[in-house]
Amino acid sequence: MNTSVRGLIARAFSLLAASLLITGSAVAQENTIRIGYQKSSTLTLIAKARGTLEKSLAAQGYKIHWAEFTSGTPLLEAVNVGSIDVSADVADTVPVFAQAAGADITYVALETPSPEAQAILVKPDSPLKSIADLKGKRIAVTKGAGVHLLVTKALESAGLTLKDVELAYLQPADGRAAFERGSVDAWAVWDPFFSEVQKASSVRVLADGKGLTPYQRFYLGSKSFVTKNPQAVKAFFDEISATGKWAKANPKAAAEVLAPVVGTDAVTVERANSRRSLDVRNVQPAVFEEQQKIADTFVALAVLPKPVVTKNAAVWVPGK
Repeated sequence: MNTSVRGLIARAFSLLAASLLITGSAVAQENTIRIGYQKSSTLTLIAKARGTLEKSLAAQGYKIHWAEFTSGTPLLEAVNVGSIDVSADVADTVPVFAQAAGADITYVALETPSPEAQAILVKPDSPLKSIADLKGKRIAVTKGAGVHLLVTKALESAGLTLKDVELAYLQPADGRAAFERGSVDAWAVWDPFFSEVQKASSVRVLADGKGLTPYQRFYLGSKSFVTKNPQAVKAFFDEISATGKWAKANPKAAAEVLAPVVGTDAVTVERANSRRSLDVRNVQPAVFEEQQKIADTFVALAVLPKPVVTKNAAVWVPGK
């Protein structure tokens, strides 16, 4: 073999090696984190719209696949079956239902209480003037959502139980339609749907969560993903936490960013955001005392099929 041939072969191997290195690098950059969200996932949607979450995760070698859900329950069902890695915030009731279904979830973060960000609504001319007046009436509610607990606790405050009313289990869009056409007497809903219906038509708040339910919201992930990808989880947590601080300090700018994403105007979004704490923190063990109360409430009402020990869920701890 002459020198020129050997040179060509050597160059070919060199190019092949370079190609493999480039391909390997590209594959390394194609780690995907599948993030599920819903319309009320305020901070995640702001970070998505601003591109800050993609940037933070790209620095860790991840790209994002986004998936939207109608509410928190189907979102955590997706985490349970392995089609979603990380869930944007869901109401405090939702992880309890997920645990009852055997989901292997990990608590990643929480938003501190926002009790006024959900409410039981009636039309302004409704004869219903108090929670006690709901007896025998039909209420639209999303099963397993925070408003499910709100209705339960509101009825208890008036000496009633879920057996004293008829619940129509509906997702928010269907709940609103039923409420507006008069096929239900009341509608229990959360922001931004709450704020949207306040803008679109006259409604009266029969009760919100103040004094009834804390309404914390949790960010969760599949246990396997969180365990194997701590750097991605930390990047997610840090960015969502920073977004909360920015949104609280810049309410008008945050509303302008979010409004086109959720399909409404900035004034409506700003009102909804004002009822949210937007304060993201690590999950501490004391949280599970309240989660256990939620679980026990729904077990006693036979809404949950079996007892749940909420503290048995895994919790992400930064640095571990």
